[in-house]
Amino acid sequence: MLINRNGVSLLVVLLFGVIQFDTQDANAVDVHPVDSTCADCHLAGDATTVENAYELIGGQAALCGGCHEDALAVAHPSDFSPGRPMPEEYPVDWKGDVTCSTCHEVHGSTPGLIRGEKRGRELCLSCHELSFFTQMADTGLSIQQVGHLKISSEALLVPVDDYSMHCLSCHSDGAGGFLVDVDMSGNVRHNGSARVAHPIGVDYNLAMARGIERRSQFHPPAALNSKILLPNGMVSCVSCHEGYSDKHGQLVMSNAGSKLCLECHDR
Repeated sequence: MLINRNGVSLLVVLLFGVIQFDTQDANAVDVHPVDSTCADCHLAGDATTVENAYELIGGQAALCGGCHEDALAVAHPSDFSPGRPMPEEYPVDWKGDVTCSTCHEVHGSTPGLIRGEKRGRELCLSCHELSFFTQMADTGLSIQQVGHLKISSEALLVPVDDYSMHCLSCHSDGAGGFLVDVDMSGNVRHNGSARVAHPIGVDYNLAMARGIERRSQFHPPAALNSKILLPNGMVSCVSCHEGYSDKHGQLVMSNAGSKLCLECHDR
């Protein structure tokens, strides 16, 4: 798998100017990815030449997903053709596809590894027209904040996953007209209503085991619709709601006839 030669000039500089593969082991340098060797991603097994630097053993999304599986599930799309020229500072791969390295420096040490100086809304508008966002459910606010639902540094009294923490960082203040809070039992209260509540921060497999004991069946994770995400095996806001999407906040599927509920619950 090849990366556009014109789009990896900085990658090559980093490979040779920072990591210096000809004199030291990649793992000895504190750059991303710190726990991998060249052979984990590069076809030739090392990156000691310019040619080897852009020959990969697989697609970028698959390689990045080895460590960032959940991030890719709730993130900007990858491995697609934008259908138009891209800004030079945000390169596509050899076949013209947007990939992880379009926005991220693969080998670097800065937080988020974001290319260039632009962030948030300014970064998004480098490639997208404003009209692209205004048609979205939340006018693109959530997407323009971050490229992935991110890890939160905040803490709650109940254990919830990082994606739910990110959702709550806005919606616990009523963003978009949707007030959400979490009670001491881990139940999410939508608009403060006790009638519209569902637990998060629950280990799904553990809940399934307890459900069997109580004669309340849960379907195994492998049987669930792929749109229902369980980050680190936890029931999350993004288990039921679209997160990083132009349909932000909507249910991942219709609940007509309790269809969404019955994806997980047997009855």
